[in-house]
Amino acid sequence: MNRSLNVGIVGATGVVGEVFLQLLQERHFPVGKLKLFASDRSAGQTRKFKHEDIKVETLSEGCFKTLDLVFFSSGDDISKEWAPRAEKEGAVAVDNSAAFRMAADRLLVVPEVNGHLLPKNQPTIIANPNCSTIQLVVALKPLLRDFGLESVHVATYQAVSGAGRAGQEELGLQLKTWAAGESPSSPQTFPHPIAMNVIPQIGSFQDNGFCTEELKIMRETKKILGDSSFRVSAFTARVPAWNAHSEAVWVRLKTRVTRDQVLQSLHKQEGLVVEDNPKDSIYPLALSWSEKDPVAIGRIHQDLEDPQTWLFWVVSDNLRKGAALNGIQIAERIFDLIPTP
Repeated sequence: MNRSLNVGIVGATGVVGEVFLQLLQERHFPVGKLKLFASDRSAGQTRKFKHEDIKVETLSEGCFKTLDLVFFSSGDDISKEWAPRAEKEGAVAVDNSAAFRMAADRLLVVPEVNGHLLPKNQPTIIANPNCSTIQLVVALKPLLRDFGLESVHVATYQAVSGAGRAGQEELGLQLKTWAAGESPSSPQTFPHPIAMNVIPQIGSFQDNGFCTEELKIMRETKKILGDSSFRVSAFTARVPAWNAHSEAVWVRLKTRVTRDQVLQSLHKQEGLVVEDNPKDSIYPLALSWSEKDPVAIGRIHQDLEDPQTWLFWVVSDNLRKGAALNGIQIAERIFDLIPTP
């Protein structure tokens, strides 16, 4: 495809919206006209794109009519109302909220995993998965394909950037307060102080004891992988890392295999980098993989009690691959684009 695309970003002034802008430039995405949308309090602000100052607008009737593609990085309510309008007005809507993820008539896509399902160059709504789910399914895909899965257990250690700019600002302020020997003020973004702490809750708790983030991972994983025959259980925690989520994963395979077979399978997976030499303390770190595109996996080892169970550590930048990058990769496949290095 040689023509340029008219692109919109809803939620353009948020932290993920700004990563969308950054990546569109980095990947030489063929943007023709660019329209930025945000809330009333951000209207009139500008954001720079390719040396041009683009004024931020509010959403209004008919605002998508000239656009080919709209990235949504706003709340569920905004997406529920406005993404169908974008589709109706002729655009592809790539939605980063949870509004359409589990809808039976909407695709939930990680391009390296199930990108073959994407339609070509036609108005639609495509759901962008939860950030923690994205990195998990990139690691699980080759194991499911080559060996089959019986069960998956995952514990996540999620950075404060997952709560947006407010999460990062709250951590920064609390660290300064802690370093000064003072008690932190009452938290606004998280249920407890996050500095020097770990909070075993992301989202709200349900009557079954799971919080909403855990249910997203459990449900979305099966939909993306197109397989509901294996068991998935998740436990999520917020940690005082600035950016990039980490996960400890236990996977029981349908067959007994060697470590070399597991490594060979993982090495073949698009978008996955194996960083695994634990005796020399080489494994993925949130600090190292922040602002990088691939999902990284390491500490790959066999369970001592069950030889069909394998353990590993998965890290990914939740603002890039976990949000904006995955959305742009979806668009690149829909419009048959190949990013220029």
